[in-house]
Amino acid sequence: MQNIPGVWRWCSTITKLLSGLALLLSVVATFAESQPALCGSLIKLHLAETVIGSATIVSTGAFASSLPAGPITDLPAFCRVVGTTTPAVQFEVWLPLKNWNGKFEGVGNGGTAGSISYRAMAIALRRGYATVSTDTGHVNTPPGSGFDSSWARGRLDLVADFGYRSLHAATVNGKQIAEAFYGKVPKHSYYVGCSKGGGQGLMEAQRYPEDYDGILAGDPANNWTHHYAGAHLWYSIATLKDPESYIPASKVAILANAVNKACDANDGVADGVLANPLACKFDPEALTCKEGEDTSACFTAKQVKAVKEIWSGPHNSAGALVYPGLVPGGEAGPGGWASWLSGTAPFEGTHWKAANGFFKDMVFNDPNFNPLNFNYDTDMAATVAKVGPMLDAVNPDLRPLQRRGAKMILYHGWSDPDISPLNTIQYYGQVVETVGKDTPEFVRLFMVPGMQHCGGGPGTSAFDGVKALEHWVEDGVAPERIIASHVTNGKVEQTRPLCPYPQAAVYLGTGSTAVAASFVCRLPQDGAEKASQ
Repeated sequence: MQNIPGVWRWCSTITKLLSGLALLLSVVATFAESQPALCGSLIKLHLAETVIGSATIVSTGAFASSLPAGPITDLPAFCRVVGTTTPAVQFEVWLPLKNWNGKFEGVGNGGTAGSISYRAMAIALRRGYATVSTDTGHVNTPPGSGFDSSWARGRLDLVADFGYRSLHAATVNGKQIAEAFYGKVPKHSYYVGCSKGGGQGLMEAQRYPEDYDGILAGDPANNWTHHYAGAHLWYSIATLKDPESYIPASKVAILANAVNKACDANDGVADGVLANPLACKFDPEALTCKEGEDTSACFTAKQVKAVKEIWSGPHNSAGALVYPGLVPGGEAGPGGWASWLSGTAPFEGTHWKAANGFFKDMVFNDPNFNPLNFNYDTDMAATVAKVGPMLDAVNPDLRPLQRRGAKMILYHGWSDPDISPLNTIQYYGQVVETVGKDTPEFVRLFMVPGMQHCGGGPGTSAFDGVKALEHWVEDGVAPERIIASHVTNGKVEQTRPLCPYPQAAVYLGTGSTAVAASFVCRLPQDGAEKASQ
């Protein structure tokens, strides 16, 4: 009987715990029951310069996107909020009804935007995030078109929305909507984007460092004006101004095979991937047609000249480099030169389509302007002066982002046929020069050998950058290596570590070259990046 008081105390504690659990379950059940009404009530939320047009529950597991990509399936139930910020910035916020991870994710766009990034939102939603995306203030013609600029003609206000204002506005609104729905502020906010989306990430880091705790920015189109003039347009001039310089898609493999034959094994591994394209000294003159040779199996002198110009990049009259060129490697494949440079015929490649609309509609407001006659002195200066302040995210002073404790992971595919990987390397170098030796404590760059534009290519282009970023932001563990995979038809065929620049993955000399464990991240020993044993 002497133990009875202890027993009573134990029983009392258990009773209190059960009572607390019952209360918690009651609150959860009440929240679940009230979600449809709570979601619908968000339409009455007052947001600056914003009207919420609808707030509805999507519970079917599928979302019927009106874009050409079609419906998105396997979605958890969510509250879908659709809004518009003055003058025409459309955005959507998706709020998971169950298993919200307590966090918020903004997702970026591609090309000239013009539509909500539904598939990127779906990825975030499946991971438990409340997520937001915007069309950046306009709708492309036709809907879903990647590089339409017709909406910008005579509308610099829309150019400003596209350049920087829209994502910030959508982010602020998205967080407020999430707080209203869940009754608490998201504990962490992340941004994820590639290409235009990568540029948006850098714009956020530079102009609005308070928006996100972590930023994942891939293949960033941050130096927008110079990219459009020095890449999209320059590659077009090199291959289209003289019709005999055009490189048909059927010849791309000739160049790709020659580059691989000359440089693939420089890194000690013959795998169809150039670990360090800058160490490749292949001269395209070797492809020049010999007298009497079938020109379908070789390159004419003008085509060789075009390849050299694409790799060298444009220079102004003073000899200064306007924008870095592409690097050897990864030319072949559906996401390579055949799509971006050649197209199905002259003037059908993506580079030309992007440049033609940008300069006619967004810069010079002149449908008769001929970009092939672009002057890299006067026209370049006019382009930067007019739209550079709205489109270019080139400020290397990221100390405001550093001071608030945010983190950023940059990555770029070495085989990107769109945005030169050297542009991102140069920007990261400028950040290091500005911020100092502490830069890797909050910003790291990962180069991806063999990856084309935001994915694809012969390299290991599949990796979980979001997980690495979460681990850095939430646990304070900086990414020393990120394991990436090459996947074919859903099967992992190869893994390789991605390393913080300037380190690179170097083969140890033993073990399978198909597994990441056979490689170590280290500073290259020489231009060929061979490991010294």
